[in-house]
Amino acid sequence: MSLRKSIEGLGPYPSLFLLALPAATVEPLKLAAVAVAGEGHWITGTAMIVGCYAVSILVVERLFVIVKPKLLTIPWLAKLWKSFASVRTRMIGTFRGSRTDVA
Repeated sequence: MSLRKSIEGLGPYPSLFLLALPAATVEPLKLAAVAVAGEGHWITGTAMIVGCYAVSILVVERLFVIVKPKLLTIPWLAKLWKSFASVRTRMIGTFRGSRTDVA
C-alpha cells in the first residue's frame, strides 16, 4: 500500500494530528532561525529559514492537500475553513479591483 493511500485511509482527527505535527515543528524553527541570524550567523540563519520554508511548502502543503477532505468532515474545522476561504476570496477581490495597470 502506498504512503498516500495510507494517509488517505486515516480518520479526521488522526489526519489533523498528522498535519499538525510537521507544522508545529517547522513554525518554531523559523523563529529559531531568526534568532540565529540575529546573533550574527547570517548564513546559518538564512539556510535554516530557507529549509523551514521548503519543508512548509513541500511537506505541510502536500499533506494538507491529501487530508483536506477528511479535515472538512470535522464540523468546527469546516466552519473555520469556510470563514477563512470567504475572507481570502474577499481580500483577493479587493486587491484585484484596486490594481491599476500602468502602460
